[in-house]
This record gives sequence, structure tokens and C-alpha cells, in this order.
Amino acid sequence: MLSSTLSDFVALIFPRTCLACQQSLARGETHLCTACRTQLPYTDYHRLAPTDNPLARRFWGRVPMEYVLSYLRFLRRGRVQHLLHQLKYQGQREVGTALGQMYGQELASHGLGTDLDLILPVPLHRRKLAKRGYNQSDTFAEGLALSLNVPWSAEVLRRNSFTASQTRKSRAERWQNVAEVFEVAQPDAVRGKHVLVVDDVLTTGATLEACAIKVLDAGAAAVSVATIACAEH
Repeated sequence: MLSSTLSDFVALIFPRTCLACQQSLARGETHLCTACRTQLPYTDYHRLAPTDNPLARRFWGRVPMEYVLSYLRFLRRGRVQHLLHQLKYQGQREVGTALGQMYGQELASHGLGTDLDLILPVPLHRRKLAKRGYNQSDTFAEGLALSLNVPWSAEVLRRNSFTASQTRKSRAERWQNVAEVFEVAQPDAVRGKHVLVVDDVLTTGATLEACAIKVLDAGAAAVSVATIACAEH
């Protein structure tokens, strides 16, 4: 009773708000309010066979993937865009960790993730990392790792050169922009393993494709990818 009263007092002085809509959270709610949890645009692609997964088709004929997964659909001016903005530009690291944990729980409940050996976030260049202070993909990887009980590392995959923004580039231009910027700094860490490469948003898939190829070239037995959100194209 005392702890409950104390929690209510703390919540009154420092109100907890939903990461998506900024409304106050009710008792028992964490990170997201019940309304947002209900209304977020989930993809549910993990429920589909690989041949029916529209995200998997983006990589067909390019790089073999075990799973291609994304938690949410990216809709402009919607809750997901707000969540990603909070994560990338407002210092709200807990957004990535929370969504990673939630998605990891969902994947685990459907039997996915039991064959994963290592989770690797897409790395930022050191200049961008220094400016932002953290890598948003690291937070998502950490959340997934907690729920799936799979180790993750920010040291294995490295970005060697700074690249221009991908936002206004075509798929071919995006691929050319990132084709040789990544390397596996610790090949022994991936050799013979099933590696999950994670990022914040999947658009054309060029960045994830470039990372996946490097991981396979370093000796990984299999590679999968997962993102917080995916954009239609």
C-alpha cells in the first residue's frame, strides 16, 4: 500500500506520459497508453510465411534472408513517425528499448528468435554518433535482446565512412551510397551463427542489404533483419 501511494505521489510530481501521444499514463501502463497500443499500425508480418511477406520480397534475388521483420508501418504524421522522431532527435532512448522489448515479446510468443545467435545494430558513423550521442538502432537491439534472451553487440559491425542522407535517393543510388561503407570488425563473432541485423526504418532495404552481405561474407551461417518500422514504396 505504501509503495503504491509513493508511486502515485511520484507520478503526480513527475507525470509519466505516453511515448506516442504524450498523454498521461494510467496506473499499470508503461511506455505506451492503452489507446496507442491498440491503435498502432502493426505489420504482423512475422505471422506470414516468408513467401507471403512483402518485405522479404524486397531482398529476393539480392541476398538470402531467413526472416525479414518489421514491427510497425511508418505513416507520415502518425504515431509511428512521432515515436521515431522522439527516438532519433529528442534524446528519448527509451522509445527504442521499449519497442524492442515489446516486439521481442511478440516474436517470442510466435516461436521466432529461438534460432538467433547474435543481434547487430546498423552502426552510425562516429561523426553522427558524436553529434546524436547514441545510436537509435542500439536501443532497439538492446530491447530485442532482453526479450529474446539473445546477445547483442555494437562492436562487431562497423561503419567506415560517412554517407550522405538516403532520404531523397533512389534504390540504386541508396545501394551505391552504402555498398562499401560497412565491415565486420570481429569475424569470429559471426562465423557459423545466425545473425539478426536491426535498424530503425526499412525503406528500400539498401542499408540492411549491405550489412547482411558483409555479415554473410564474414562467415555467418544465416542472416535475418528486423526494424522498428517499414515504409511503403
